[in-house]
Amino acid sequence: MSNFDHFVGTRAVSSQHAFDTEALTAYLNQHLEGFQGPLTVEIFKGGQSNPTYKLITPGRSYVMRAKPGPVAKLLPSAHAVEREFKVMQGLQGTDVPVAKMHCLCEDESVIGRAFYVMEFVEGRVLWDQSLPGMTNVQRAEIYDEMNRVITALHKVKFAERGLADYGKPGNYFERQIGRWSKQYAASITQPIPEMDSLMQWLPANIPASAR
Repeated sequence: MSNFDHFVGTRAVSSQHAFDTEALTAYLNQHLEGFQGPLTVEIFKGGQSNPTYKLITPGRSYVMRAKPGPVAKLLPSAHAVEREFKVMQGLQGTDVPVAKMHCLCEDESVIGRAFYVMEFVEGRVLWDQSLPGMTNVQRAEIYDEMNRVITALHKVKFAERGLADYGKPGNYFERQIGRWSKQYAASITQPIPEMDSLMQWLPANIPASAR
């Protein structure tokens, strides 16, 4: 295996990300067609803000994306796995490749946080964008496919895919700056004058074309 051909690894679930596996099993028995335990849970390595788990059964594997904790302990609008589920479900059947969405659970009484379960798709992560070890032809194929998917995404008629109410049109930069500033203020641990200056400078310098 060459140095670019890394598959995403998993490890045992730490106490920080642990949850009641029996409760999840009971939920999936009722809400996931074809699910059959017993269930083994691992967590994918990496720095995702939302922990991502591999759910392993004797017959097949699934992927579960979850909030890192209950909503009451999270920043407003952060870790929105519900939005991830809605977008990928809406893209199902288009020219944009997405894993199949199985179920979304917003009831925190099940495992203490919102989560969704989707299809597990075997693949690899190309960590180095220069794609070392590949031929020019192989690199071109990957970048051509990446551009095809970006083009396909922009061609999706989102209203027809049930996404007409997703997001808010207009004032994107203003809304993002406001949200980032509020989240920063809510999580600050020590004063950083440069950040205070940046939060004043950004809204005053939004390009007219972006307003």
